[in-house]
Amino acid sequence: MTTLVDVPDAEPGVVTPKSKSRSGGGLGRYIVVRFFLIIPTVFILVTLVFFLMRVIGDPITAAQGGRLPPDVLAQRIHEAGYDRPVLVQYFEYLGQLITGNFGTTITDRRPVVEVLFTFGAATLELSINALVVALAVGIPFGLIAAQHRDKASDAVLRLFAILCYATPVFFSGLLLKLTFSVWLGWFPVAGRASTRTELAMSNLAAPSGIYWLDAIRSGNFTALGDIVSHAVLPAIALGLLTAGVFLRLVRTNVIGTLGKDYVEAGRSRGVSEYRLVTKHAYKPALIPIITVMGLQIALMLGGAILTETTFEWKGLGYQLVQYLNARDFVAVQGIVVLLAVIVAVTNFIVDIIAALIDPRVRY
Repeated sequence: MTTLVDVPDAEPGVVTPKSKSRSGGGLGRYIVVRFFLIIPTVFILVTLVFFLMRVIGDPITAAQGGRLPPDVLAQRIHEAGYDRPVLVQYFEYLGQLITGNFGTTITDRRPVVEVLFTFGAATLELSINALVVALAVGIPFGLIAAQHRDKASDAVLRLFAILCYATPVFFSGLLLKLTFSVWLGWFPVAGRASTRTELAMSNLAAPSGIYWLDAIRSGNFTALGDIVSHAVLPAIALGLLTAGVFLRLVRTNVIGTLGKDYVEAGRSRGVSEYRLVTKHAYKPALIPIITVMGLQIALMLGGAILTETTFEWKGLGYQLVQYLNARDFVAVQGIVVLLAVIVAVTNFIVDIIAALIDPRVRY
């Protein structure tokens, strides 16, 4: 006779072989589903951009309408196929995108792919620099604010965070230029590097397009100093926009973690408040930063357009403004599609990292 014995539920956090296997399979499905969600996201954005660009007419008329005789204009429209039905153009455009053909710019007759590779590296460099500033400012100040909760330093840091993400990036950029470039003369006013450094970087064999990386690879530390001096103000202007969000997130989550039972137990054993914050409450507070980083990348790319225009940083944002002014909608479409892909892929990577490190994510 077999006696049935109730088996208590497994303790939270204990992974049995069965649950571990189920979790692994669930994670695999989660990754696959999140990956395939990139496709409809990019598809919707591409479709919206295409039809919104066609609201005011074909790209050639928008770019060259007042500069060419009517017969020449009509001939160019016909040669480019813009006199065909919009749906036909749309499906042809989707087919070109699948093969990696983004078209040719109207104003300077360059392949859009070449524009993306040439200026995309500059935007990537600016985004990396800004993210370093955001993390370097947001995380330590968030920890300090949490450790001195409801004190004067906490109030000052919270006000600083509000100013960071509420101030338009072009305004903060102008203030930084006026203060540190014009008045104090500490940093260059604009550009990615001096003319001599840009020539040196362009003459390198197989350059990456990220100046500070190419300078380190070539061992040209004089050029590296010049590149860093040009990068400081744009990185601060764009990085502070995100640093304010990180500061508030870290503060809120560290305060919440400091109220947990295991932290109270450590406090009762005489563990210092500094150690409780830096050793026990620090890592859990980073989880929300990782989860929102995908959204912040999108915000950072939007801010990069204004930052690059303010500092004449010749990246995708700077070129996007130039092509918009010239009404070169073929180039605009290509740049916007690339930015959409970057945002979608970044969110995918962030979601996977969050699922791996955060037990609250269910898949």
